[in-house]
Amino acid sequence: MNWTIDLTSTVTLVCFALVVLSFLLVCLNYASVYWRVGRWQSKQTALPSDGKHPPKVSVVIAAHNEAVYLKESLPFLLEQDYPNYEVVVVNYVSQDDTAFVLKVCAENYPYLKVINFPKDVNMFQGKKYPLSIGIKSASGDIIVTIEPDCIPQSFSWLREITAPYADTNVQMVLGYAGVKQESTLLNFMQQYDNLTDSAAWLARAIAGHPYSGTGRNLSYRRDFFFQQGSFIRHYSEPNGADDMFINQNATGKNCAVCLQNDSFVQCDAKLSFKLWHQQRYHRFATRQYYNLRQKAALRFGAFNALLFYVTTAILALQHFPWQYLLIGIILKWSWQIIAFSHLSKRFSIKKIHFFAPLLEIYFMIANTFLYLSTLHKKTIQTKYA
Repeated sequence: MNWTIDLTSTVTLVCFALVVLSFLLVCLNYASVYWRVGRWQSKQTALPSDGKHPPKVSVVIAAHNEAVYLKESLPFLLEQDYPNYEVVVVNYVSQDDTAFVLKVCAENYPYLKVINFPKDVNMFQGKKYPLSIGIKSASGDIIVTIEPDCIPQSFSWLREITAPYADTNVQMVLGYAGVKQESTLLNFMQQYDNLTDSAAWLARAIAGHPYSGTGRNLSYRRDFFFQQGSFIRHYSEPNGADDMFINQNATGKNCAVCLQNDSFVQCDAKLSFKLWHQQRYHRFATRQYYNLRQKAALRFGAFNALLFYVTTAILALQHFPWQYLLIGIILKWSWQIIAFSHLSKRFSIKKIHFFAPLLEIYFMIANTFLYLSTLHKKTIQTKYA
């Protein structure tokens, strides 16, 4: 068995150096993203208060043909253990039983406010207009956005997601939205995709450099929303109501992260690959508006992983001792699985960390093609995305 390393070849020497460098950088990325989010502990647990009463909170939802989801989610939203809140639902041009479901709920819950739009008056694509109308109609000092297919994991959800506002400098709070677990390959892939995407922006926010988030579990002060111009600066872009607002207005000083278990929400998984692809396309489409530093940070992990595998393959073709290459791959995968296990444990996703190395390779390729497609294709035109 030959363990001798021959570094006389320039190609071999360069590739060996790149393998070592990319290995160190990719392990650093696992630590700074997966490990950081998985092990991070919030110090904020107190109920926000002005000294007498907690601030009023408005939960705002934009709904379009969402009767099936609202039947399931509204009872959780309307029974929150919070003393002073309302739920505002903008029913935008629904053709199903959404209006009926909302009417029945409003008869039993006076703090449910319904805004009906029977005709389409949205001059722009997407949900930014109806969402803006809901926020404008809200009376709470704090706005919390969630989507119809998402359910809080606790009746203390509002207490937890608004707790960071005890710090008067906080203007925005980022929360986690998971995907309901099912025993299918498609669901397994959605779990990984959601975990890695969420971990990326959560880790950056924890480090003091927020750039994104999800409107499925997002909060901001109402005054701050309008002071920053709401969605006006990016109304022409149909996607990214939450993503682009955070990207343009969040800073390390005004943005907080809430990762208490009771602050999580869980959303329905997409039932087909096509619908999931469309969701991912919308997410990637807004990344063209990120600054250079944010784009580089997003691609840092994938680029180094790709560099590691490519240079390892070249070394194998150069007859580099395969034993060393195998040890390098095992070490990388082991650290990846360990770091990812902390991330999956925090969000109660079982077994997925064991398959993280294989899923990383798939998404490394798939995300590259998806990103390139957003550069050459017109934005998917939907009246309500």
